[in-house]
Amino acid sequence: MKSLTKFSSLPVLLSAIVLVLSGCAHEEKGIAKAASPASAVVKPAEVTTTAPAPPVAGNTAIDQAALARLKQMSDTLTAAKSFTYHSRSFLELQAPETGQLLTFVNHAELALQRPNKLRVNVEGDVRTLQLYFDGEKVSAIDVDKNIYAVSPTLTTIDDMIAYVLGKARIGLPAADFLNSNPYAVMSKEVSYAAHIGESVVNGVVCDHYAYMEPNVDWEIWIQKGDNALPLRLAMTYKQTKDSPHFLIEFFDWQLNPKLDAKTFVFNKPKGAIQAEFGYYQTEAAKK
Repeated sequence: MKSLTKFSSLPVLLSAIVLVLSGCAHEEKGIAKAASPASAVVKPAEVTTTAPAPPVAGNTAIDQAALARLKQMSDTLTAAKSFTYHSRSFLELQAPETGQLLTFVNHAELALQRPNKLRVNVEGDVRTLQLYFDGEKVSAIDVDKNIYAVSPTLTTIDDMIAYVLGKARIGLPAADFLNSNPYAVMSKEVSYAAHIGESVVNGVVCDHYAYMEPNVDWEIWIQKGDNALPLRLAMTYKQTKDSPHFLIEFFDWQLNPKLDAKTFVFNKPKGAIQAEFGYYQTEAAKK
């Protein structure tokens, strides 16, 4: 993908993890604008938030079976002491200068080991990015620029998510799937839920569901049967400027694989330069 325009700074590269991971981005407060053909610098868009609208018993806009299936998917993920998958994601953004819709494609591989290990590799229309959580600290590195950042001590994946979304200011839609209780996070603000019908994703028969929240409309395709794995996710950030669209597909799911402890250990490359999480985001916003 080296011929494609690259995002040009660590804040954007780290924030670009939003493009490649799983989940529904309930913690997401904004999303980057598309890079213009001239600058290729992506800056955050302004977002207006509204009060949560949690599911209400007896709400006829909510198909309880759609929530039950979401709960089954959540249970499938949390029951696994470890899992891995590959993903391919597409983010459609409007170029600020021309209004043309631009599509950014990314590929990722992820390995998780509960309760406190995570590894993510990202490449595509951003520079190559790697993120490690070894049970104590989060480390992220822009491989192309050889710049990395390291967090203070953390203890669980939920703690890591809170840090990444807060201090580090990295958008993680994956937070929902990686959370210790995905269903609690994903159903919290749902005001509408429906079963759309059957579908096929990469040759696998799925049930297609749609959900609505104050800030995002989302769809999920869950594999039929007891092996309730998410195979596709689509989101529209409806309160972000130009309502960007995001779609991600998951494949090569492996539940309970045996993972080498070295998988989650960050080894600083020779000559790598350390930066603080959040610093580059602030600098990019000034440009």
